[in-house]
Amino acid sequence: MNTLNSALQYFLSFEPYVMLPIIIFIMALVFRIKTTIALKSALTLGIAFIGIFMTFDFFVKIINPVMQAIIIRSGLNLPVLDTGWPPLAGITWSYSLAPLLLVIFMTINIIMLVSRLTKTVNIDIWNYWHPIFLAALVHHTTGNAWLAIATSAAGFIFTLKLAEWSAPLVNKLTGMDGICIPHLSGIIHYPIASVINAFLDRIPGIRSIKADPEHMRKKLGLLGEPMVLGIIIGLLLGIAGGYEVRELLNLAFGFAAVVFILPKMGEILGSALIPISEGMKLFITRKFSHLGTTYIGLDVAVLFAVPAVLVTALLLIPVSIILAIILPGVNFIPIGDLTNLLVPVAIITVATKGNIVKSFIIGIPVVIINLYYASMFAPVVTDMARESNFKIEGYDGLFTSFLDGGNPFRSWVVLLLQGDILSIALVPVVIGMVFLTWKISRKENRELLLDEPGDIVEENENP
Repeated sequence: MNTLNSALQYFLSFEPYVMLPIIIFIMALVFRIKTTIALKSALTLGIAFIGIFMTFDFFVKIINPVMQAIIIRSGLNLPVLDTGWPPLAGITWSYSLAPLLLVIFMTINIIMLVSRLTKTVNIDIWNYWHPIFLAALVHHTTGNAWLAIATSAAGFIFTLKLAEWSAPLVNKLTGMDGICIPHLSGIIHYPIASVINAFLDRIPGIRSIKADPEHMRKKLGLLGEPMVLGIIIGLLLGIAGGYEVRELLNLAFGFAAVVFILPKMGEILGSALIPISEGMKLFITRKFSHLGTTYIGLDVAVLFAVPAVLVTALLLIPVSIILAIILPGVNFIPIGDLTNLLVPVAIITVATKGNIVKSFIIGIPVVIINLYYASMFAPVVTDMARESNFKIEGYDGLFTSFLDGGNPFRSWVVLLLQGDILSIALVPVVIGMVFLTWKISRKENRELLLDEPGDIVEENENP
């Protein structure tokens, strides 16, 4: 087990923009794609991810100082530190059952593919840490290893199914064919967003709003351009943070650059995936025709390049700070994980088909849920870090993670297993939301997949 764990740690030490191209290249060769095309696609994919991560790092660099300035001006000092997701990933990969769970998840995916219980091929191995962290949480809080394994396996299966249900909408929104997003921290927001979006579609005033970037450009002209919206949001945040003119303009142009550059990286990513997707379809049709449509599971970062995702996240970032300040019982300011609002927002935007207004409305209760769960689980996360000898340099108090520490699915499952009355009461609500999401997705995907009737029948028969 120690040898396997060491090998796992070494493999996972590679950056995602190195790991994913290697996996894609190997898959391309398996799919009998010409070596030169496979190599070019893999390299292009890695370069596109580097571009996305570089732009995202720049975004973090410019937004964190202004958020801290706003907090300092508010005079608020809450007792818990938001460290973001890295400590949680560190805790996960030091968890004793992590190597075993990695093998279990891969086996589950293969079995479900062969038995046609899923259409998702989850190659995003780095992000397997999300369901593994669920196992670590359950093991820590219940002391039952078997329950931890069973719960995380169920969470992994749930992630595969949600990724499959949302895949056609993901493909339409991104313009990338044959991909899906089996990223637990993001995709579990799909049922929440789907159900609320269906409710919003019944409200006459909101139902008729066309607020995707394309319609906004037509309606508002220059003001509807995402990069112009980026400048406006940057100016407003800079003013709230007390920035002087030079800093203000630097921030505004930085926001505009992020909103403009990320979609370009998305286009490069899409061009890299086209040969792989087409090769996979052709190979499966020839060799495994019974499998039907399949989707390659990629990191949620591919959705960051969608302008509607960026604009919605920029709008929700200051709202998250304000909610943390005014809501009773919230014990931290969401600084460390704030920019990762792009993760749930990306999936919410998929459910709304790129509608910025509806995504923003849905994002508010999602933010509130994450704030409260992250506050509640701060002692648990801190204890787990101490047990795994994970330390934050210069800090020894309570800490949490706004989004991964407050993840609604993981938090609800852990509290449910502890016998929490409210969590038990939510069981029929959660089941109802998942069922409605399946129904909604089946209807929407039927409209998007009219040229693939076999898959539509399969979705009717196999939720």
